Amino acid sequence: MHQEDDWDRDLLLDPAWEKQQRKTFTAWCNSHLRKAGTQIENIEEDFRDGLKLMLLLEVISGERLAKPERGKMRVHKISNVNKALDFITGKGVKLVSIGAEEIVDGNAKMTLGMIWTIILRFAIQDISVEGIGTYSIPHNLCSNGLGFCALIHRHRPELIDYGKLRKDDPMTNLNTAFDVAEKYLDIPKMLDAEDIVGTARPDEKAIMTYVSSFYHAFSGAQKAETAANRICKVLAVNQENEQLMEDYEKLATDLLEWIRRTIPWLENRLPENTMQAMQQKLEDFRDYRRLHKPPKVQEKCQLEINFNTLQTKLRLSNRPAFMPSEGKMVSDINNAWGNLEGAEKGYEEWLLNEIRRLERLDHLAEKFRQKAAIHEAWTAGKEDMLQKHDFETASLSEIKALLKKHEAFESDLAAHQDRVEQIAAIAQELNELDYYDSPSVNARCQRICDQWDALGALTQKRSEALQRTEKLLETIDQLYLEFAKRAAPFNNWMEGAMEDLQDTFIVHTIEEIQGLSTAHEQFKATLPEADKERQAILGIHNEIAKIVQTYHVNMAGTNPYTTINPQEINAKWDKVRQLVPQRDQALIEEHARQQNNERLRRQFANQANVIGPWIQNKMEEIGRISIEMHGTLEDQLTHLRQYEKSIVNYKPKIDQLEGDHQLIQEALIFDNKHTNYTMEHIRVGWEQLLTTIARTINEIENQVLTRDAKGISQEQLNEYRASFNHFDRVSTQTKSRLTVPLCCHQGENEFSRIMSIVDPNRMGIVTFQAFIDFMSRETADTDTADQVMASFKVLAGDKNYILADELRRELPPDQAEYCMARMAPYTGPDAVPGALDYMSFSTALYGESDL
Repeated sequence: MHQEDDWDRDLLLDPAWEKQQRKTFTAWCNSHLRKAGTQIENIEEDFRDGLKLMLLLEVISGERLAKPERGKMRVHKISNVNKALDFITGKGVKLVSIGAEEIVDGNAKMTLGMIWTIILRFAIQDISVEGIGTYSIPHNLCSNGLGFCALIHRHRPELIDYGKLRKDDPMTNLNTAFDVAEKYLDIPKMLDAEDIVGTARPDEKAIMTYVSSFYHAFSGAQKAETAANRICKVLAVNQENEQLMEDYEKLATDLLEWIRRTIPWLENRLPENTMQAMQQKLEDFRDYRRLHKPPKVQEKCQLEINFNTLQTKLRLSNRPAFMPSEGKMVSDINNAWGNLEGAEKGYEEWLLNEIRRLERLDHLAEKFRQKAAIHEAWTAGKEDMLQKHDFETASLSEIKALLKKHEAFESDLAAHQDRVEQIAAIAQELNELDYYDSPSVNARCQRICDQWDALGALTQKRSEALQRTEKLLETIDQLYLEFAKRAAPFNNWMEGAMEDLQDTFIVHTIEEIQGLSTAHEQFKATLPEADKERQAILGIHNEIAKIVQTYHVNMAGTNPYTTINPQEINAKWDKVRQLVPQRDQALIEEHARQQNNERLRRQFANQANVIGPWIQNKMEEIGRISIEMHGTLEDQLTHLRQYEKSIVNYKPKIDQLEGDHQLIQEALIFDNKHTNYTMEHIRVGWEQLLTTIARTINEIENQVLTRDAKGISQEQLNEYRASFNHFDRVSTQTKSRLTVPLCCHQGENEFSRIMSIVDPNRMGIVTFQAFIDFMSRETADTDTADQVMASFKVLAGDKNYILADELRRELPPDQAEYCMARMAPYTGPDAVPGALDYMSFSTALYGESDL
């Protein structure tokens, strides 16, 4: 220090030294005064009144000095300078031979000494930089300028390409360092390169002052970087959470919209008129169950998983719980899904009932047409016949014949009464079953009934006319009459037999087809007796022919009592014999079909009776696993995923059962006495099984997130699980939830506070995840609004607001734009244009907000 004092005394006599220090100290003072919106030109003159000197001390110390005197007199100036000197000495700095009067009088030596004292106290003191602590400037700082360049390159390597600098070009090196510092680091140029290179021994005070500005610039940048990193971390968490919220809202909206569109389709009960149309509806419903609904089941499960994961991340980042938009809660989606499945179940039952109804209608309509056609064919010409007056000119024998013929017709008419009643009964049933072509059926039935009534009236009228002339008739051909009486019922029997043999049948079980086969065998057993009756009737006709031939009876025309002739009887008899084997073949084919249906029933039942209990057992095993699992969370997660894989590997058996179920439906099999399980039971059980294992895995994944974020050990987790299971009193299906008695020993206020944390949705239950969060959050090291606010204040240079340029300079572009888009304008008394309010923004990050 002795040599330094001698050197300083020598330099006091050197005008170049004084000029160099004046330039350096002036630039240093202006680098701080510009923060207050002012600067100095002449260091001796501008500090004489003490006003800017006090302002300088306030800026560099961050403290308020005593109120300055605003007068222009010498005494006011001395008072202001003394206040500044007193503040300096109050900081533990000893001022030697520096008085207020010398400063006021413009003593350059005193002024420069005072400024150097201020620089030592507020810029250089406590700076641990190689060479500065001992007032020995590194040689390369002055000799070749590489020291200044290296200092900048160390902290901001993008500003200087250090590899291109040359040791033998100190002027270029120094000018490069000084220009870069002024342009990019906001460090004013306190020296020129000539002040260092052209001087044998550069002024160390000027150099130390300059170097201290570099230190403070880089120190502030380091703090800003730390603050920016904290803000980036907080903003990244917030952005990720917002994206998860948007994803949840979109997925929930899409799923609810799909449900909204699907339910009206399932609730549509407008029947079709044909079996083909209803079968197409059933096929559309199968496509919906196989192709459209399964992806939506996965979306619903994924939605619940995303919701649980989001809530976990919000709790871990000390954010408020996420509340979806109105109508989009998980419970709302579950309710909508329940309505969908309710409509779905009713729709399938309706489809099957409609198919049965249409099948019955088609059968009845065909039966009605057959019977109506037979009856209409029988009644053709009957009215004209009954309205003839042939008896008026007939002979006695002809009248007798007409009378007998009419009696035979009355017998035939009575025999057809049953068919008319059957036609009316079928028409009535078609109306009750809402047959689509009921108007035409009713019209045809009405025509038949009206015609039948007319036939009855005409028959009665002709009978009376014949009876009036009966006394005029004496001769009657008993054989014709006997033929007619026996041929008519036999002909009616054959027509009935042909009708029965051609009648379509619908059966659903082997027992029913066996009953039809038995009845058919009984019918075939009556054929020999019927053939005897046919031979007897034909014998009567042969006897008539023999008598006519023997006695040469002049018979005009055919049998007067009936229109039935032997040729017709033989033709119908041949038709009956032809229809019998056809009926045999139809019954055999139907019996084979029913055997195949029974095989399908047993095939489906054998698989369903295995798969149903298997699903139930797996559901119970998952409930036990979620409570009884031991080991680390990763081991538990691995075990559950292996368990899930084993369940998924069972899917081909479900698909095989679906195939069998489709075969059953295509075969129109509506019941199965061999099993109590339906395909709907299997589907619902399988979906519940997949959802339950996925939820259990998600719970363990969330516990891993909580453990890693909170630093919870495996022993602590085991202890938490033991405590949780001790308090839990819910059924095995809800073993992952803790009931309200968790905090019953707490005071009412404390209980309310804890329940608001662990049960924010007021569900009356506490999940194991919430229980872990509650047990660990008190000691968790999480970011707070105050910490984020303090970080922004560092970036803002201790201002109560921050500018957009400062955000862009300190933060990544995307997060700087994120902040600017959400920060409100600052409206405080010290606001400037473009000022942004980072305090309200920081508070909103951790409170109720639309951010």
